[in-house]
Amino acid sequence: MPPPPAAFSFDGDVALVTGAGSRMPGEIGNGRATAILLARQGCKVALVDYNIEWAQETKRMIDEEGGVSEVIQADVTVEASCEKAVKKTVELFGAVHILINIVGVGGPHGNVTEVDLDAWDRDFRTNVTSMVMMSRYTIPEMKKAGRGAISDSALYSNHFSSVLGGNPGVLYPVSKGAIIQLTRAMAAHHGPDNIRVNCVAPGMVYTPMVRGRGMTDEMRQRRINQNLLRQEGTGWDVGYAILFLASREARWITGVIFPVDGGTTAGNPNRPALSEDKLAGERAVEASGAAISK
Repeated sequence: MPPPPAAFSFDGDVALVTGAGSRMPGEIGNGRATAILLARQGCKVALVDYNIEWAQETKRMIDEEGGVSEVIQADVTVEASCEKAVKKTVELFGAVHILINIVGVGGPHGNVTEVDLDAWDRDFRTNVTSMVMMSRYTIPEMKKAGRGAISDSALYSNHFSSVLGGNPGVLYPVSKGAIIQLTRAMAAHHGPDNIRVNCVAPGMVYTPMVRGRGMTDEMRQRRINQNLLRQEGTGWDVGYAILFLASREARWITGVIFPVDGGTTAGNPNRPALSEDKLAGERAVEASGAAISK
């Protein structure tokens, strides 16, 4: 009996990663981390970004590790550019098996009575419509290959914004919530074609975008205190989650919204601990309720 294949091997796979660059040389954002990890596991990676220099830096880092990647400049808010990026990927590598949608923006501030509607249209197109258009041209290639995996990501997202709301601007949580429902709809539509669609919902990870916005050490610590692990997340944490969902090992997982947030949405680490007296009282109440139910 032949030995089982090596776990998490992507040999023979081709991935297209949007937002594969990062705004600071050598720094690791979610897209760059994902691209590097895929290449590290043997995947050929198309590095799609509007800023070609950012993507070229990702390629340099992949080249240093002996991986295979190519840079493709594209504006994912333009349908023709999305189509061209997919066609170029197929020309370079012969197929597309994996699509990682990571491009995203923060959007305009303001509630529905205040938000600039032109900015709303522009940034909703960036955060949501771009994923529709990239998938539109990638899915036919996946059908040809007989399989596919798509991971949508709420890039640089506070998971609260996509699931619980609570963001100062209306565009951001609405668009991130739309990505969740888009993921579920696509999973249902394309499951019969052996195409899996999942969504990674990152917590407040520390990335070059966050750093570039002037986050202070005090602000970083406050964010760390909001998760159950009391640890700061990075782009690598998000990248590893995407790597798993894109892998053959995740072949029976689709339509999943996968929080990568240190447990932020699982519980409140700052909830005061119950005293022994209060615990004893709660147990007594529970016991009396159980007796009544009998």
